[in-house]
Amino acid sequence: MGTTKHSGRIKLPGKPDPKLWVSKVPFGLGRIKPHHIRDTLKVMAENRDNLPYAYRILTQGVCDGCALGVSGLYDQTLEGPHLCTTRLNLLRLNTMPAIKPEILHADIDELQQMNSTQLRKLGRLPYPLIRRTGERRFSRLSWDEALNLIAGKIRSIHPKQLAFYLTARGITNESYYVAAKTARFLGTNNIDNASRICHSPSKTGLKRSVGIGASSCSYKDWIGTDVLVFWGSVAANNQPVSTKYMYAAKRKGTKIIVINPYREPAMDGYWVPSIPESALFGTRIADDFYQVNIGGDIAFMHGVMKHWFAMEAEQPGSAVDHAFVEAHVNGYETLKAHVELQEWEQLEKSSGMSRARNAEFAEMLAHAKSGVFVWSMGLTQHRFGTDNISQVANLALLRGFLGREYCGLMPIRGHSGVQGSGEMGADPFSLPGGEFKGEDIPRIEREWGFELPRWQGDIIGVSLENALLPEEHERKLKLFYTSGGNFLETMPEPDFVRSCLESVDIRVHQDIVLNTSTLADAREAVIVLPAMTRYEQPGGGTSTSTERMVYFSPEIEGPRMPEARAEWQIYCDLAARVFPEQRQIIAFPDAQAIRDEIARTAPNYDGIQHLREKGDVFQWGGAWLCEDGLCPTPDGRGTLIPVELPDLRKPEGHFYATTRRGKQFNSMIYSDTDPFTDADRYDVIVSETDTRALGIADGDAIVVYNRHGIFHGRAKTGDVAPGNLELFWPEGNVLFQKGVYEPMAGIPEYNSAVVLEKAEAFHALKDNRYVEKRIDELETDLIGG
Repeated sequence: MGTTKHSGRIKLPGKPDPKLWVSKVPFGLGRIKPHHIRDTLKVMAENRDNLPYAYRILTQGVCDGCALGVSGLYDQTLEGPHLCTTRLNLLRLNTMPAIKPEILHADIDELQQMNSTQLRKLGRLPYPLIRRTGERRFSRLSWDEALNLIAGKIRSIHPKQLAFYLTARGITNESYYVAAKTARFLGTNNIDNASRICHSPSKTGLKRSVGIGASSCSYKDWIGTDVLVFWGSVAANNQPVSTKYMYAAKRKGTKIIVINPYREPAMDGYWVPSIPESALFGTRIADDFYQVNIGGDIAFMHGVMKHWFAMEAEQPGSAVDHAFVEAHVNGYETLKAHVELQEWEQLEKSSGMSRARNAEFAEMLAHAKSGVFVWSMGLTQHRFGTDNISQVANLALLRGFLGREYCGLMPIRGHSGVQGSGEMGADPFSLPGGEFKGEDIPRIEREWGFELPRWQGDIIGVSLENALLPEEHERKLKLFYTSGGNFLETMPEPDFVRSCLESVDIRVHQDIVLNTSTLADAREAVIVLPAMTRYEQPGGGTSTSTERMVYFSPEIEGPRMPEARAEWQIYCDLAARVFPEQRQIIAFPDAQAIRDEIARTAPNYDGIQHLREKGDVFQWGGAWLCEDGLCPTPDGRGTLIPVELPDLRKPEGHFYATTRRGKQFNSMIYSDTDPFTDADRYDVIVSETDTRALGIADGDAIVVYNRHGIFHGRAKTGDVAPGNLELFWPEGNVLFQKGVYEPMAGIPEYNSAVVLEKAEAFHALKDNRYVEKRIDELETDLIGG
């Protein structure tokens, strides 16, 4: 942990810099780009029935969108107001009225014809609901009836047949904490959260390399660092407020590099709405793009280090910070020997980058005195995600980019609450303030006053699969309790996931709106519980940002769903009904009592008990973790990890497919058209090289397929590395294989080898022998891949 405190907000330059302008045409007229003014007016119109409440949420609450930690209209990095379309798009979830009864209780077939966007727009969930097997519509029931039914089922099954899941939908640390305590109180370790399918490898990779499970630096370190690298991260698209930090960094002379298969237009140039100069003329963000192959990052980083070691052989100290390595790092010689065994031919083929381009990047980093590496799902959502992260850590350790100003490792989060989920213990491998192992178990038992189950809980993907186990299996999932989330739109092979969800006896959806998974059948019953938003939670709530800032978001005066309850209160009530004789163990009189207990059980969060008013915030761990190179590892040193090159062979003419986001907040889609590319949700982005080779033109109907699924879409020529395809998420999830998890972090694999053909050719030749032959060819060539 560091001792240096965050130094506070800094001012943006007042004088414009035309060298950074994208265009001299005001507001980017005539360009394909987001229309922030139009979108803001649209949001105002949508919220016109509750504008005063919407205004209070924006000016008093902590953003329930991305994890940059905007409190009211301000953060801890820059002076001046911040507001982005992600937050504005989420606003209506907090202000809209209840779903009309005639719609809520309509025939299930009518509801199932709607997609999640349409269901979300119906309104808030007003009261508890149930739909028993065979019933055609939801029925209303009381809270007592709902919770007694759930409690009775929990008492009747083995604790291993019970699983909890919490999304990051505005969920507060208080709710994560009480859910974690409730799950263990009920005897189960099957509890997981949204980070499993986005950033779990970030934690495992950083833990084994430098002993931390969160960003080592602050956003402020972007502004003035020599080089800021976005690795598999399109922050301008997914965390739009961050573009203001990028603008500030560019004004300080920072070089911004993007490493991604697709040259994302949002990172090429962006019109930052809260900066007049940028809102008018746009800002050039990226200085360069390195378009690696999907899954080619490890090879690219091997090439960087191989070049560094060659530089060292000619001139010691020209690439490696030897003073830092000798004082703070283990494994130098082992890593060096491993990297030097790599062959350039294989590195170029795997990465898709020429040796010359690799050297260019390596030398730029070698000449930089400081650097911040930022990454997201482009690195984590692989079967080798932990190795990807440790490889990034290798680069930082060799250059000494750790534990000081303008340096660091940052897994940038997409949700405002998800960083706190594991730190509160809502994770099968975590407990508040520690791991589910060793001395942390008896420590938490002493704090909580009951014995924890000692068996290892399952990750969410395995829990869902366990619904298909034989009836008497002790781990057959029989009650699944999910707070938010929609696995039909987040997991690979959605049809398989539906079969899992529908094989559970009772499924509980604790949420604020309906989604498509809420409407799936269950063997006995689907129960829906209406939750409060973070702004309605009595006593307020806290959330932890990407940079470890813990913010207090107050309860905000406004309209309420009469029967909605705070999520943490629902967990307490349920636990008390399962074991009424021990109800005092799980009881909390108010949110403040939860924060008091968090401060005792999670040492890093000592200080959360003092957050009571709007604007209250503290940063756990200080401005920089691993300050001065001292890592929270047994010997205080970081470790260089030799990682193997992943096998990425594919037959000639086949492609690798991955996903991207567009006009959405995770799986919540706000438009059928991506404002940065003008692409439809079913457009497949293909390189010009590949469209020419295949004789495909923009707009042509195409089919992308493999053994796991078939995707019907249209070709969209884009600046993507040849041999790679970009599809939208979650629409493209049909192509990814179920049950493939990264071995250390448990994240599903979201990349796959595929065949791409014109639709007319696919359908003309669509007999089983042809398709099976093509798929068999694919699978045969990918053995061991």
